[in-house]
Amino acid sequence: MHRLTVELGERSYPILIGQGLLSNSNNLAPYIRGRQVMVVSNETVAPLYLQKLMEGLDGCDLDQVDHIELPDGEAFKNLDTLNRIFDALLECRHNRSTTLIALGGGVVGDMTGFAAASYQRGVDFIQIPTTLLSQVDSSVGGKTGVNHPLGKNMIGAFYQPRLVLADMDTLSTLPAREFSAGVAEVIKYGLICDEGFFSWLEANIERLMARDRDALAYAVERSCQDKAAVVAADEREGGQRAILNFGHTFGHAIESVQGYGQWLHGEAVAAGMVMAAELSRLRGDITGELVERVRTLLVRANLPVRAPEGMTSGQFLTAMAVDKKVIDGRLRLVLLAGLGRALIVSDCSPEEIEKSLRLCGAA
Repeated sequence: MHRLTVELGERSYPILIGQGLLSNSNNLAPYIRGRQVMVVSNETVAPLYLQKLMEGLDGCDLDQVDHIELPDGEAFKNLDTLNRIFDALLECRHNRSTTLIALGGGVVGDMTGFAAASYQRGVDFIQIPTTLLSQVDSSVGGKTGVNHPLGKNMIGAFYQPRLVLADMDTLSTLPAREFSAGVAEVIKYGLICDEGFFSWLEANIERLMARDRDALAYAVERSCQDKAAVVAADEREGGQRAILNFGHTFGHAIESVQGYGQWLHGEAVAAGMVMAAELSRLRGDITGELVERVRTLLVRANLPVRAPEGMTSGQFLTAMAVDKKVIDGRLRLVLLAGLGRALIVSDCSPEEIEKSLRLCGAA
């Protein structure tokens, strides 16, 4: 087992990475302060891993353990589904000392975290991410929330977990498409802040895609190290943390226009990263050679590198106009200044953005 720490003063917490962690109460008990637990999972993950988690909780000296299964998918990441968590907590009479445990991917983690931030004005929660994307990205950093029909993750809160427990065994049942979606976020870290990691990925992407145990463990740990460092420097995204949104503004537009769940989040981010790279090239910040390296690595990871068929540049621009990164009427974009070096800009013209979109297949 590997242990990392997200350094946030009194809100610091560990990330535990390894195999066979779910059923070991020693990994859970130190981070549960009360005697009640509500496990939040979904109809796909619960049949696979809920029993193993319950075995771990059996040794935690608890009075009450309840669970709720939500419908699976990005389409259900909304206020109606969130309210089902509150209903379960109230019906089972959970108090302010309860701990919520998110067992699932990014959707479950985001909604459970937001429920924890809101229930009785804040209770503890633990992240147990079961997808690659959630292990390397959404479970770390305290971003929680739900989608709105007009924008992704527009309703939420910054709220840190007590623990992130990444059991690598859960990745064995992950469908290939979802695994690739997670690799998109892994590649992102190399591009924005870790040139050496990007080079490692270029040399080892086939091992990673084959789920080689050593390659996978290394990629998850390195990704978590990179994200933890960025979050520790800027917890609430007042500045530098925004580099983690590389590719996301374009990607969120794809998800919003296509309908949540039609493209997986990582797939949309992959195409968005190519769009951001093309825009960086148009501005003279990076070379065409680097754009091709980005595109090639994503293709090797079985990820899309072009806009959805039929989606227009106008649809992109309209959706991006209501993104969270719009501040004082100006859209902030994360671009590249080189391999492993991100920059945040707010002076891109609609014409520049539209040209980069057309280069990536937008109508």
